[in-house]
Amino acid sequence: MGFLDSILGRDRPVRPDLDRLFGLPAAALTLQAGTGFVPAGAGSVCFAAVEGGAFARLKEDVRDLLDIQVAAAADRGGAEGAGAGAYPVTYTSDTYGYTWLTVRRPAEDLITLVNDLHAINALLEEAGFGPNLLCSLTAFRPPGTEDGRTEVQAPAPGPYRTRDLALVYLYKRGTFYPFAPRAERAETRDNALELQVRGLLAGDLPMEPDMERWFPVWGAPGLGGA
Repeated sequence: MGFLDSILGRDRPVRPDLDRLFGLPAAALTLQAGTGFVPAGAGSVCFAAVEGGAFARLKEDVRDLLDIQVAAAADRGGAEGAGAGAYPVTYTSDTYGYTWLTVRRPAEDLITLVNDLHAINALLEEAGFGPNLLCSLTAFRPPGTEDGRTEVQAPAPGPYRTRDLALVYLYKRGTFYPFAPRAERAETRDNALELQVRGLLAGDLPMEPDMERWFPVWGAPGLGGA
């Protein structure tokens, strides 16, 4: 950090480190032990809109990439019976003009899902769209919900008043934060759960220290049945 940065309190930009995503499987075990939340089998990458021919090429490249990932998972003994195109990729736009690329895998195969998210981010970087990347999201479901489903519409039994939980990776910060939308009240968060998750996972993932950067991702794909 330079002298002026120190005086003015400015932080030097953090170089993106996608390999931090690989900490998610271990963090998921800690999360389950501490709260009961388990992987929901959905993950998303959010980026500023890519238009025209570049977007069409991107979609083709992502599909080819994920088919390779399916084959690799099968070689490891996962994704049994899956072939090319077995797990659809969806693209949605939010009200802020961002595109969400969503991938779904079997809930028990978080490792492959994380590999997918890492590979998609890396593909966007290599294609010159690194500045467009905003965040990546991994969804979890609360204890007591139906196995493998993310379409839980009511609070689950237990102490948590949220139907979903996400771990959000901020691409430009290289950090994670929890996002827990409450089930019974629109666009409100379970702040107590978010703080609990931050404490639980501090040893597994680099957690974002500035809570003003814990941006709400209302309606993000993979949460609340979206």
